[in-house]
Amino acid sequence: MDKTIREQLLELQDEGYQAFTSSLIPNTNNILGVRLPELRKIAKKIAREDWRTYLKQAENDYFEETMLQGMVIGYVKTDIEELLQYTAGFVPKINNWSVCDSFCISLKWTKTNRDRVWDFIQPYLASDKEYEIRFGVVMLLDFYVEEDYLPRVLELLDRIKHEAYYVKMAVAWAISICFIKFPIQTMAYLKANSLDNFTFNKALQKITESYRIDPETKQIIRSMKRK
Repeated sequence: MDKTIREQLLELQDEGYQAFTSSLIPNTNNILGVRLPELRKIAKKIAREDWRTYLKQAENDYFEETMLQGMVIGYVKTDIEELLQYTAGFVPKINNWSVCDSFCISLKWTKTNRDRVWDFIQPYLASDKEYEIRFGVVMLLDFYVEEDYLPRVLELLDRIKHEAYYVKMAVAWAISICFIKFPIQTMAYLKANSLDNFTFNKALQKITESYRIDPETKQIIRSMKRK
């Protein structure tokens, strides 16, 4: 008899990893401690089988059960509209940065459907909900920091005004990725923007933490910090 998904997850539980993961994700007390490569193996297997039934019946009692659903949506093969339908159904389940960021990076089919997904994420970027906005921002930094999209990406990031910590951190992270890939254009933005001081300074910090930025540039970035 085949084991249920939950039974498989319970067998892969790692108490040391559980403690480590729990320390990184505040206010989350349902973590089993299953390592991401193990989750991805299960997700790939589900994606080759009856994944629609799985997604319809999937449970969310454990952090890993939710994480797994997001990975499956990234791996399945179907048309873009059905993929976006499942994505829209999953976004309300996001309640921490880890599920959000792992889900976004799983949606690799965005690369072959950039214009359609761009339109799809716009309402999330204009949302007033913390993790809906973070979903939109992380999708931008994962898939849209490209020359054709850069001016629009920076404009969208500048428009986000939300006090939630994980929104501000995502915006700062996205701006740092823009700078790493397109320093000249992003420097111009950093000299004229409407970011709040916390987000602006965090963006500068993340730029200086990158090994892809030379020491001289880091010094210039540090000098731009707002008091």
